[in-house]
Amino acid sequence: MIDQTNGTLRSVAWAEIFPWLAIFRSFRLAIEFRMLVLGGAGMFLTVSGWALLGFIFSGSTQVASQVEPYDGCSWLALSSLVPERPFGPSLYAHTLEAGESPEVLPSQSYLLREPGPLWGMFDPIYGTWEHLSRPVRDLFDPGLGWAGLLFVLLCSFWGVAVWAWFGGAITRVAAVRIAAEERVGWGDMIRYSNRKWPAYFMAPLFPLIGVLLITVPIGIVSLLLRVGFGVFLLGIFWWLFLIGGLMMALLLLAVAAGWPLMWPTISSEGTDSFDALSRTYSYVYQRPLHYLFYTVVALVFGVLGWFLVANFTGGVIHLTYWAAHWGGGTERVASIAAGTGDAGGVLIRFWVEALKLLAVGFLASYFWIAFSVIYLLMRRAVDATEMDEIYLEDEQDEAEHGLPPLGTDAAGVPVVGDEEDRETDAGG
Repeated sequence: MIDQTNGTLRSVAWAEIFPWLAIFRSFRLAIEFRMLVLGGAGMFLTVSGWALLGFIFSGSTQVASQVEPYDGCSWLALSSLVPERPFGPSLYAHTLEAGESPEVLPSQSYLLREPGPLWGMFDPIYGTWEHLSRPVRDLFDPGLGWAGLLFVLLCSFWGVAVWAWFGGAITRVAAVRIAAEERVGWGDMIRYSNRKWPAYFMAPLFPLIGVLLITVPIGIVSLLLRVGFGVFLLGIFWWLFLIGGLMMALLLLAVAAGWPLMWPTISSEGTDSFDALSRTYSYVYQRPLHYLFYTVVALVFGVLGWFLVANFTGGVIHLTYWAAHWGGGTERVASIAAGTGDAGGVLIRFWVEALKLLAVGFLASYFWIAFSVIYLLMRRAVDATEMDEIYLEDEQDEAEHGLPPLGTDAAGVPVVGDEEDRETDAGG
């Protein structure tokens, strides 16, 4: 940890003294093109599936209000999180000349508008979490009707199904890169995520199944509340219901706080849903302050990272428009930026929105990568397992195949033989 020679301090291993500094490695990995693509694709598929379900359930006014944030094109709902100009000085189209009107057409406002307050950039962090977690939170809304309950159930299953693959792929790449300093190719990543998809999918659902098993008998017995004497009868035994509520709270408390650890568990250990659930409850309940500290550090660093990514993307878009207006004209470029124009203008907007969606992918990629690091830190704190110990499929293959069989030649000297030699020796 500290290298000393003749009493002189040579170096300090800060990573050993402050292991949580590994969280800062998340940003560099999160902005890799592959991670941004996986994150953006996962976000897009999630809200697109919800928008489709909202269309199917559009006959219910209750459901319509739940999908209001995703009305219209789901792609645009996500890309709107990224501004089309960075914070900082306005990039004016040109310097006003003598006799030129200083008035700005509404369609030209994209070139001249002043940036909003700095804290406005933090809204997407909370907004994204609020929207993506809404179906699961709405499951426990007592005001839901049967149509609303079915809608949020399907939305929850769809969200878990999507991120069981994309989150699994991101956490697998992150775990191998952080722990083993090795790269995972596209093929290995896809095969691993496909093979482990059932484990990723079921891990967060087991606590909800437990809650359902407790809720069903309580709901059936509670039919007595519809009759007069039933209220008095249940009042005597209501303490049993409270025990059921306590069990549900314990099931949901750890999973509500620690569910992001489930995917990294499977990605790091090559294990199943039960082990992911067990480790999550163990880590959250045994080291809650450690977990809270690591999460806060990751959140603060993630907000700073998003500020950089969003502003950089906005700068790319704004500078492109700014340069193009010199040849295409301010009003023409402004109309394209506003989403009006012919098919060519629509195509231009397509590429702009695609770039913004790629930037939005940072929110998802950083989230999963940061919690992959947090899982390794929690495992180190609870199980005393070094962070560089991780499940690698190559090592597993070597363990399964074992050492090659040994044989002997005609002179009785030991030599490496093949499987046929082993069978011949055994038969002899």
